[in-house]
Amino acid sequence: MKEQREGGFLLDKIHHLARRTFTEKLRDHGIHELNAAQGRIMFVLWRHSSMPIQELAQATGLGKSTLTSMLDRLEAAGHISRAPSAEDRRQTMVAASAKSIAHMERYVQVSKDMNELFYRGFAPGEIDDFERYLRRILGNLSGVR
Repeated sequence: MKEQREGGFLLDKIHHLARRTFTEKLRDHGIHELNAAQGRIMFVLWRHSSMPIQELAQATGLGKSTLTSMLDRLEAAGHISRAPSAEDRRQTMVAASAKSIAHMERYVQVSKDMNELFYRGFAPGEIDDFERYLRRILGNLSGVR
């Protein structure tokens, strides 16, 4: 009998443990206002001055309704602003606020800490292979819709 593969199960366990660890590290670095999912949005926004909601959804991998509700909370907390696009008023632009930018350096440090934890004991070539395999899996799953 062929061995049952556990890739999906292992990825799910890793996801849950990583999210919990990441949240703990955020708290250790004094970031109490952002959770890991909100941080994913902010991380993308910190790299751009502003961007349309559609592009933000694509960059974060979040569905539009999920993203919209998360943006509502981030805006209420003063971490982002939304405004009509100057080029196309039908488009809404999202930008990080000065308040959120104050968290950026600590958030980036938490991300670095997590990468060190993920790859502890891995050789550089192993990391390259692993990330290449993950991108293949992501591509496989992305094509299912």
